[in-house]
Amino acid sequence: MNQHSTPGTVAPESARAAVLFDLDGTLLDTAPDFIRCLNQLRTELAMAPLPPQALRNAVSNGARAMVEVGFGLVPEDADYTERHTAFLDLYEAGIAVETRLFPEMESVLEWLESRQIPWGIVTNKPARFTVPLLRALELDQRCAVAICPDHVSQRKPHPEAMYLACRQIGADPGACVYVGDHRRDIEAGRNAGMITVAASYGYIESPAEITAWEPDHIVHSPTGLADLLKILLPAENQT
Repeated sequence: MNQHSTPGTVAPESARAAVLFDLDGTLLDTAPDFIRCLNQLRTELAMAPLPPQALRNAVSNGARAMVEVGFGLVPEDADYTERHTAFLDLYEAGIAVETRLFPEMESVLEWLESRQIPWGIVTNKPARFTVPLLRALELDQRCAVAICPDHVSQRKPHPEAMYLACRQIGADPGACVYVGDHRRDIEAGRNAGMITVAASYGYIESPAEITAWEPDHIVHSPTGLADLLKILLPAENQT
């Protein structure tokens, strides 16, 4: 099977299970739109476009990381705020031009839905972008919950958002699976007592470090995730 596993991490049969996803780099391949917008801004500033791979792995670290990689600027620099604002405005205007579910992820969602296992999103992406993105991809009516940093006082890796998601869908955190492509995702899931799955197909700068995050499982594709979920979620929870 296409994953690393830790024994004993199976959802309790008596608890209501759910699957929660990080958004960028886990559920959705948002990198193409981030890269397009950043290179558009560079072109407007008479700068040469950067190769996609130089930018792709920065996506999970948010707009601040994209501006740093794309322009060599950090928040303390004089031009940072102007570049950051311009980049986010471009992204908001074209948020779902090239963004798609990762290949085979649709099959994962369909499998969950066919068994009435709720799935949702816990992301550090602000609602300003998350809500219109999910609507554009027609996922807003399918996901049971979408928790953004706007909805909580503390971001991942703090577990507050994870607990809020569970309360809203009536799921037991100990029976939930959280899938992410960043160390903070695994830490947030662990802090909430969830089964954690690291998505190595996501935007990971140093794939060799994934094991050091100590996830319960590692998957290398959505197909591998589908195979894993069929093991983690007992039949009693698939109703």
